[in-house]
Amino acid sequence: MNKITSRDNPKLKHARRVRDGKAADEIFVEGVRLAEEALSSDTVINSVLISSNFGKNTRDAQLVRALENRGSALYEVDERLLRSIADTKNSQGVLLLCRRPDTSFSRFEQRDPKRAGGLTIFLSRVNNPANLGAILRTAEAAGVSGVIVSRNSTDAFSPRSLRASMGSALRLSIWEDAAFDDVTGWAREHGLITTAADIGADLDYAAIDWNRLRLLVFGSEAEGLSSSELAEIDEQIRIPMENGVESLNLAVSCGVILFEAKRQRSLIG
Repeated sequence: MNKITSRDNPKLKHARRVRDGKAADEIFVEGVRLAEEALSSDTVINSVLISSNFGKNTRDAQLVRALENRGSALYEVDERLLRSIADTKNSQGVLLLCRRPDTSFSRFEQRDPKRAGGLTIFLSRVNNPANLGAILRTAEAAGVSGVIVSRNSTDAFSPRSLRASMGSALRLSIWEDAAFDDVTGWAREHGLITTAADIGADLDYAAIDWNRLRLLVFGSEAEGLSSSELAEIDEQIRIPMENGVESLNLAVSCGVILFEAKRQRSLIG
């Protein structure tokens, strides 16, 4: 195993660039759980940085062996140096630099939009990585067909978003950097009903048929969808609330609606 003892080592400098989103073709995967998720997916692992104290317990030792068997390049790094490039305050001692998954439209289009009940999510201008990651995790749990993320949104594969998704981002079909008109046009072409969550809507989210092919659209946390965007939507729905509460956290709203859709689909499944 290669050993790194200098802060100026080129591999550490590169790892910092990946961590900060400055390497377009790689992502920064940190921690034991996410490393295990990367191994269980088809993610390409380019290199692995582990602290000099890592691998002392059975789980960590098994992880190291699995990474070695995968053919990944392993580097042992002084614990202090590894902490200096970690994205978390309390690093678990293992960092992976992985090939960024293909989130192009052409790759997304290869999947069947009718799979898993035909529900696809479109997130427009979502700017909180923790929200985005939580939505991806919820989307996988609810069995959606795929997730579309618009231009001017946060990165679905940033370290914070990856941690919040608990690895779901590595398994879901995702189309990033999508233009609003392109997405709604794609939905029409495939026969999906565009359905947007909006606090001004009159239709209850539980009152529609979630067994039909749908594109579920959410706007930004702060502004929602614009009036011109809402004009392009087939249906607008709301989550009824009491006690003067006007809105829910974006990830919570998404979870409420997705699991109603899952409940309805299970009734005829």
